[in-house]
Amino acid sequence: MDSLNGDIEVLTQAIEWLDEGSRVELITVARTWGSSPRPPGSLAAVREDGHLVGSVSGGCIEKQLAVRIDSDERAQIFAHTISTDEARKFGLPCGGHLELVFEALNDSAELSNILQLVKQRARVARTITLDTQATTVEKVGREIDFHFDEKSLRKVFGPGWRMLLIGGGQLSRFVASFALALDYEVIVCEPRPEYASSWSVEGCELTNQLPEDAVLSYATDPQSVVLALTHDPNLDDSALIEALPSEAFYVGALGSKANNDRRRKRLVGIGLEEEEVNRLHGPVGLNIGSRSAAEIAIAIIGELIQQRNAADQLLRASAL
Repeated sequence: MDSLNGDIEVLTQAIEWLDEGSRVELITVARTWGSSPRPPGSLAAVREDGHLVGSVSGGCIEKQLAVRIDSDERAQIFAHTISTDEARKFGLPCGGHLELVFEALNDSAELSNILQLVKQRARVARTITLDTQATTVEKVGREIDFHFDEKSLRKVFGPGWRMLLIGGGQLSRFVASFALALDYEVIVCEPRPEYASSWSVEGCELTNQLPEDAVLSYATDPQSVVLALTHDPNLDDSALIEALPSEAFYVGALGSKANNDRRRKRLVGIGLEEEEVNRLHGPVGLNIGSRSAAEIAIAIIGELIQQRNAADQLLRASAL
């Protein structure tokens, strides 16, 4: 759904190559025109023997770019535009072209620092000044995004999206499967032994913490989603009490409209602010007439995609 997980793969591989003593070049998409298949901020790293990780063109020109690193005369940092003619020659579709920033990396320390901060679920901006070749790394908020103005390039790295599911029933199994396919990290909170013992979706972390503790442990940052899916108000409400006042991006709960209206009144009655309670998506998911567990899971994932795309558009608009 976004490039963050791919960025981590590029950083990890580049660090490994540098620590082995290889020469490595980092390539960032700075600008695109036409039908370029990869957006600005897309990242790749090339080892001196041409091995490449990541993508700046969806595979169209990576092989041609990889041969550059054989040159001993490469600049430390510079921008290069792939022209329309070059784009057609390399196979970039529809005559689109792009501007790339190339950077010869010297050691892995800075990238390792970024990777460590991201593992701590921080959002980090690395800014490169092209003429001086200076770089800075700082923690930033969600409002800060990729930027390029021909003098400097700011690339933002951040944690991948994480989903905390309260309950390990059938619906959660479908939601988890779809979420994993979309590169979410999925944690399942299931304190009930009879449900925990039957959990069968591989690739998820299963915790028997109480719901409120699981939220505090896993899902309070802006890259987190909390879904209360047990249909047991004792468990679901316990999670919502901690999730709704947090910075979690999306908080949803299973149940009918009437049940969720009663839930909102309960949450206000025990001390949550009305503004916090109004963040609740309940009934959770898009209203597509879902009946089966699989259909409800699709509705939930659909609303998450809708909400994330809307938030990204708002951020881009506010940055203009």
